[in-house]
Amino acid sequence: MKLFLDTANLQEIEQAMDWGVIDGVTTNPTLVAKEGGDFKALLKEICRMVPGPVSAEVMGTKANEMVQEAQELAAVGSQVVIKVPMTPHGLQAVVELKKQGIRTNVTLVFSANQALLAAKAGAAFVSPFLGRLDDLGHDGVSLVDEVCEIFAGYALESEVIAASIRHPLHVIQVAKVGSHIATIPFAVLKQMFKHPMTDLGIERFLADWARANQGK
Repeated sequence: MKLFLDTANLQEIEQAMDWGVIDGVTTNPTLVAKEGGDFKALLKEICRMVPGPVSAEVMGTKANEMVQEAQELAAVGSQVVIKVPMTPHGLQAVVELKKQGIRTNVTLVFSANQALLAAKAGAAFVSPFLGRLDDLGHDGVSLVDEVCEIFAGYALESEVIAASIRHPLHVIQVAKVGSHIATIPFAVLKQMFKHPMTDLGIERFLADWARANQGK
């Protein structure tokens, strides 16, 4: 399973890329707004740092508006993937952008029906939001499982991005059900490294080494 970093923060991206475990980046308007500055300049810098897919979201609500925005964003870098919302106009834009060779990521997917429509329209990536479903008392991982089963059963080309990841357990759960990608916040990525037994083991090895080398 590939791991994308869900952020627009350049320091977080730089650190994660140094660790060598990140395959791409997803952004959204909320994450971009937190960083401030010019969106296209920020996107260009992210593309310079990340060789894999970089998702950037359009803000138009009509298909023609989304297509125009997408063309401008795609011109920033060859790895830019356009995020469009799961709406009739969004899928109409997906169809047109695929004709133009521009990859799309359909976002705000909350049902298997929506995921199937997005794949049929030609989205390169489909993003079911499991954490937001969990917040409402639903089982978000079950949705990812359902989508993965449908896509595999019909050999659909779209890749599933498990989005709205809340904690490290979500990452394991979506990996077990076959999600192609999980896009995770930086805080969750850092948590994935941690285990108290690892820290204890390092402390013990260092202490043993220090005792063994006393007086040398």
